[in-house]
Amino acid sequence: MTRNFRLPDGSGEIDIVGRLGETLVFVEVKARRSSAYGAPERAVDPEKQKRIIRAARSYVLRCGADWSRVRFDIISIVFTKPPSIAHYEDAFFPKRTI
Repeated sequence: MTRNFRLPDGSGEIDIVGRLGETLVFVEVKARRSSAYGAPERAVDPEKQKRIIRAARSYVLRCGADWSRVRFDIISIVFTKPPSIAHYEDAFFPKRTI
């Protein structure tokens, strides 16, 4: 597992990289104190997704993984009492070509 993988030029980053069987899972974690301004996962807009995908492609090329076996998840946390935690598997899905 890798945490906080960043591209050297700062053009993309991934919070968590893990494996589930043969699948390489890239996870974006978004947290908020409340949902007053919307759910945290809404912050993973198309531009943020592009930056995550850019970093994921770099990671896949560096480690020689198979791009057809990647998944992009979002973990959304709202720090209420008790905290609200949601895990969105395959939250967005780019074209599988590098």
